[in-house]
Amino acid sequence: MAHWCHPWVVLEALMGTGLAASAGLNAYIPLLLVGVLARFTDVITLPESWQWIENPWMLGIFGVLLTIEFFADKIPVVDHVNDFVQTVVRPTSGGIMFGASSGSQTAVITDPANYFESKQWVPVVVGIAISLCVHLMKAGFRAAVNSLTLGFGAPVVSVAEDTVSIGMALSAILAPLLVILFLIVLILVFWWAMRRRKRRKAAKLAAARGY
Repeated sequence: MAHWCHPWVVLEALMGTGLAASAGLNAYIPLLLVGVLARFTDVITLPESWQWIENPWMLGIFGVLLTIEFFADKIPVVDHVNDFVQTVVRPTSGGIMFGASSGSQTAVITDPANYFESKQWVPVVVGIAISLCVHLMKAGFRAAVNSLTLGFGAPVVSVAEDTVSIGMALSAILAPLLVILFLIVLILVFWWAMRRRKRRKAAKLAAARGY
């Protein structure tokens, strides 16, 4: 029981959650960020089984995919197609990120608890679930924004999502406790957008009925 109450366990869980949630917004930002930091700095040291993420070839692939994602996600209609494709990619990335963060050493986590050591598949499944939830929220939020702005808000919102993804990934590595704040903000923004969309649909329906 004491093992699960260890502060490193909490920090590891928050780091994994933050990276997985970041992947839910953009699959390639946390992968590329973690890979670059692990290869060129001492900010994060990946477990041996996940060190392929920092391989130069993998970093190049992540960079190309991130570039494609960056532009595809900012074009109305195309962003919906992209979100459909990313329904598989983003949760996969989230699973990888949570799995890699389990047992990783960072400037904050200097004594990894390895709380998933006996069941290596568990953090991957947890990461997939977290990333999928955030991805679905993102897709729903984007649909609401496109509906409210006739698609013109897509590029602005996409840039904001990329910025949040970067910020959450960095916070997960450098200051895991901030992940809680990011998640609260994401939930509140999603809730606000859904309420606005629901009210607009109700107003259109009332107008069509002549009320």
